[in-house]
Amino acid sequence: MKRNIYLKKKSLEEAKRLSSMLAGLIHLGDETIPVIQARGRVTSQPIFAKISSPPFHCAAMDGIAVRAESTYGATEDAPRVVRLGQEAIFINTGQPLPPGMNAVIMIEDIHQIDSARVEIREAAYPWQHVRPIGEDIVATEMVLPASHKLTPYDIGALLASGYQKIQVKTKPKVLILPTGSELIEPKDVNLSEPLTKVIESNSYVLHQLVIEDGGEPSRHPIVEDDFDQIRNTLLSKAKEVDLILIIAGSSAGTRDYTRSIIEKEGEIYAHGISMMPGKPALLGRMKNRPIIGIPGYPVSAIMAYEELVRPLLYQVFQLIKPERVRLRVYPTRNIPSKLGTEEFLRVNVGKVGETFYASPLPRGSGIITSLTKADGILRIPSLSEGVEESREVEVELFRPLEVILQNVVMVGSHDLTLDLLANLLREFYPPIFLSSQSVGSLGGLLALKNGFCHLAGTHLLDPETGEYNIPYLRTYLGEMKVKVINLVYREQGLMVQRNNPKGLRSLKDLLREDISFINRQKGSGTRILLDHELKKLSIEPTQIRGYEREEYTHMAVASLVASGMVDAGLGILSSAKALNLDFIPVSKERYDLVIPSIYLNEEKVEKVIETIRSKKFKEEVLRLGGYDVSKTGEELL
Repeated sequence: MKRNIYLKKKSLEEAKRLSSMLAGLIHLGDETIPVIQARGRVTSQPIFAKISSPPFHCAAMDGIAVRAESTYGATEDAPRVVRLGQEAIFINTGQPLPPGMNAVIMIEDIHQIDSARVEIREAAYPWQHVRPIGEDIVATEMVLPASHKLTPYDIGALLASGYQKIQVKTKPKVLILPTGSELIEPKDVNLSEPLTKVIESNSYVLHQLVIEDGGEPSRHPIVEDDFDQIRNTLLSKAKEVDLILIIAGSSAGTRDYTRSIIEKEGEIYAHGISMMPGKPALLGRMKNRPIIGIPGYPVSAIMAYEELVRPLLYQVFQLIKPERVRLRVYPTRNIPSKLGTEEFLRVNVGKVGETFYASPLPRGSGIITSLTKADGILRIPSLSEGVEESREVEVELFRPLEVILQNVVMVGSHDLTLDLLANLLREFYPPIFLSSQSVGSLGGLLALKNGFCHLAGTHLLDPETGEYNIPYLRTYLGEMKVKVINLVYREQGLMVQRNNPKGLRSLKDLLREDISFINRQKGSGTRILLDHELKKLSIEPTQIRGYEREEYTHMAVASLVASGMVDAGLGILSSAKALNLDFIPVSKERYDLVIPSIYLNEEKVEKVIETIRSKKFKEEVLRLGGYDVSKTGEELL
């Protein structure tokens, strides 16, 4: 089968202009709906008030309605007595003003003498405490313009101006068509059996995004990678919808048919966009309907939607697309990028001291958790080769700034208990959140030194003394004043597949030619521990097949072992338990948190320490297995 190539690759700006052109193919009609169901809909014409609001002169306060002129001369020294029912009438807020009356005196400013008389000690002025007819809305004036997205407040204004039903623009009908023989519907997944296909989730994400942007999505079941099946589905559905989103099949693989189908039945304007993630996106027309090819990787799919589909939908409604809040930040490290491609880098953001810092998350197009965990997006322009640690850049925030300000930024070694800590922080002290980045123990100490984080997680063994962590502080932190608080003691060992099919017993077995190994990255505490143990056994690391291959977390190592891609990896017992692996103990180690003293009085950092010391945290850690919490929360320095 001939492999596709990107024949009409465009820059992102060019692709956006083409998307704008495609919006012109969509023409929305009108429909009449109840006002009380209209939130989020878009007006199709200007709306003019049928009645005034309020529709009569009414009391703005509880009290008595009077004719102002009859009260002139009343003072504290010379109060005036007025008769109820003749010169004054009791009235409640919102009630119509009685005929002949033109003012209201508040109930707290009068003294009732008896059932027939009240005393007033200050004169009223005309229209005092009165809402005149039409104070809010005057009949015939425009309440809302055309192409206005209705808010809950607008619903109130429409009801007050006499409307029960209004005309709005119809929702654009959007077909979402997932393709791929490698996919399985979520409802067909049987978790008791090994999965041999990928769970299709992109269409459900797009479905919700289309709803959020005012469209009416319809999801088609998965269509396999078959030219005729995909073509027939598109042809049969095209006339029923306003816009088609076809997922996958637009890349350069031998079974990617989207491009050739659209070329045959319509026209392609762009095939390949200079953006990352999202490069395989496609823009075209079929049966006079706009069609957008959405990449198959989850993050690519979402980025393509946000950059190409969302602006199109807002343009169809004649609305201005809302912009995210932007924040000036400093990257925590130099970040290279590919020249000629605009990159959307997912980042965590936190304020440390007086400065906001952004830490990059994994860049893979298939890592949807890089979006669920992200605080924002850092756009690296196509004409840039990356961003520098020393240069301020702009981040588009996913979350409110108030939430970002509550982030406690942690950098360092990975541990499963950090997820428990983050969850309990949310439970005990919302909205404080632990934002952790796994870069290894040494990476955490260097981040502390550079002022990038509030605390670092470390489990560095000093081979000379056998002590953990504290010997490294002077070397890497100099004279910085810090507190060292124990998080946990944990077991490190070899993780191997269930039932240990290769019969490994110790680190010495890693020398066998039939054993493949996966290592942790340089600077991680696990790597240092491994090198220390190998030295004790007089084993040269180069003798181990796979020693040079690196991963950044215990779970990543465990996942590779569980999948059978490697036979063994060094990691913590809780990770082995999580993936049902066998475990061969090697050493017990101490995992500590290092906190600069200048942050100890910050409330959000204090709450982290309180949570670590809580009974519930220790109980949940013990349930993971492989941990000792006898010194958890203790100050070791």
